[in-house]
Amino acid sequence: MTPSSPGWTTVARLDAERMVNALRGLGARLSMEGPCPGGQVRAAYVRWEEDGRRGVLKWRPRSSVGEARTGALAVVEALREVGYPAPATDLVTQVGDAVVTVQESLPGTGVDHLTPAHLDQLLRLNETQADRLTGHPHVPAAALHLRDDGPGFCLHEPLRRHSPRTAALERRISALADRYPPLLPGNDAVHYDFHPGNLLATGPDITGVIDWDGAARGDRRFDLVTLRFGLHAANASPAVTDRLDTVLATLPDHVLTPAWAHMSLRLTDWTIRHPTPTGPTPWLTLAARYLP
Repeated sequence: MTPSSPGWTTVARLDAERMVNALRGLGARLSMEGPCPGGQVRAAYVRWEEDGRRGVLKWRPRSSVGEARTGALAVVEALREVGYPAPATDLVTQVGDAVVTVQESLPGTGVDHLTPAHLDQLLRLNETQADRLTGHPHVPAAALHLRDDGPGFCLHEPLRRHSPRTAALERRISALADRYPPLLPGNDAVHYDFHPGNLLATGPDITGVIDWDGAARGDRRFDLVTLRFGLHAANASPAVTDRLDTVLATLPDHVLTPAWAHMSLRLTDWTIRHPTPTGPTPWLTLAARYLP
C-alpha cells in the first residue's frame, strides 16, 4: 500500500512510450492514451487498434515472465476461473529486465467512499479466495517481513531511527517473528494490497479488484486486515469500519496478530519515508489495537 504515490512524471511517460513501442515492434497493435488514475507510476491506458478496446499497460522492472506466470498471473487466473472480478491478461512479454503486461480495463471507477453494501460484497469475494491455490503449488507464499526488510517496503530501520515511539513499535514487531512463521501459511489466494484504491465500482456494485502485482499464497483473511488499514487511511464511515472490526475480532490470533504487525510496519515505515502532515501517528495508534 502506498498512500502517497508519485504522479505521472516525464520519466514515467517516456517509459510507457518506450514499452508501447517495444510491444509494437513485437507485433502488438497498440496506441498509448495516457496515465491511469491514482498516481501509478508504471501503468498507462492503451488502445488495441484492431477493435478499439482499452487496456492497461503495466511493467515491472527486475522481473521475468516465468516469475509472473507462476506468481501473480497464476493467482489471478485461478480466481477468474470462479468468476472473481479480476482483470484478464491479454499480453505478457519480456522487455529488457521488465515484465510487460496488457490487461483488460474493467468497468467502473475508483471507490471514493466505501459503503456497507460494498463491504458485504468484498467479504463475499474474500471467501471466494479460500483454497484457490491448492492445485498451484508453484505460487510463492506471501512474506510477513516481521524481522527482515521487504523489497522496498516494510523496512525496519526507519522505525528504529525515527522516534522512541516508532522504535518501540519495531521492537514489538520483531519480537513477534519468534512466534510466527516468516511466510503466510495456507493455500488461499492473497491480493496482498487489498485497499480501496485497488477497487472499482459502478454505484453500489463492486466491478473489479485490480493491481494484483503482489498476489501470493497464504491466508485470505490477511486481505481483510489490509482493507482495515486502507479504510483508516480513507477515513471511512463508522458503519463500515465497525462492521469490519467485528469481523476481524473473530479471527484467530495466529492470523490477526502477524497480519496486523505486518501492516503496522508497512504503513509506519512508508509514512516515515514519504512524509505526510500527520506523520506516522495514525498508524501507531491503529497498531496498538491488536498488537501484544
